[in-house]
Amino acid sequence: TLKLDDPAFQFLPHLEPETGDVDSRLSLITIRQLLTHQGGWDRDLSGDPMFNVVEIASDLGIDSPAPVDAIIRWMRQKTLDFNPGENHAYSNFGYAVLGRIIEAVSGKPYEQYVNEEVLALAGIERMEIGRSNLTDRPPDEMNYFPYPGQQEATSVFDGNQTPWPDGGFYIEAMDAHGGWIASATDILRFVSAVDGRQDRPDILPPRSIAEMVKKTDHWNDWRWYGFGWSVRSYGDDHNWWHMGSLPGTTSIMVRAH
Repeated sequence: TLKLDDPAFQFLPHLEPETGDVDSRLSLITIRQLLTHQGGWDRDLSGDPMFNVVEIASDLGIDSPAPVDAIIRWMRQKTLDFNPGENHAYSNFGYAVLGRIIEAVSGKPYEQYVNEEVLALAGIERMEIGRSNLTDRPPDEMNYFPYPGQQEATSVFDGNQTPWPDGGFYIEAMDAHGGWIASATDILRFVSAVDGRQDRPDILPPRSIAEMVKKTDHWNDWRWYGFGWSVRSYGDDHNWWHMGSLPGTTSIMVRAH
């Protein structure tokens, strides 16, 4: 249904900004470039909009926190930090865009589509998108704690002071780039379903797995970033891994050589 070199924003005409000029280079960004963080946004230069939901909501005249569709409209009025494909800069926002492409093409909400068409095939039944408010979380989700001495955050919901993990950011808008909650067992089920090994059946064909982790530009010969995986050569095999953190949690998953 999708090709890696399709222009990404052609699938999102419903998320065009209502006013303002648009950087013409947005039309050049491909799905492949979003997957490899080469779309043109550099959070070290212009900030990460996924953590800027209060300002975005204010600019757009809507209630905070700004949902992901509003974040995309707002970002489409901004100038890119580099030409698409000419650099690599990790972009949460690029993966948020990919989530909306999944919705537009499948006709299903992102979480529903991933649960039905990806996770169910891997035998995963309990993963879901996290919730910012403590009262909205499932009863078996762990508690998250700020580090000792960390100052409280300003809640994205009401402007009151709150511990960072409980409203200092809006995880619902982060669905496609870091919003999932899962048990360690289900994370292992997911990795085992795409690892190219023979002990468990994969949900992707071998050619897709090879494409997912093949060498990309702007890296050296032994380490690079594929489609959602950091990759490092080791003999005739590779290590794949991804790590990340939010206030209150840190995680890493590895497919070792």
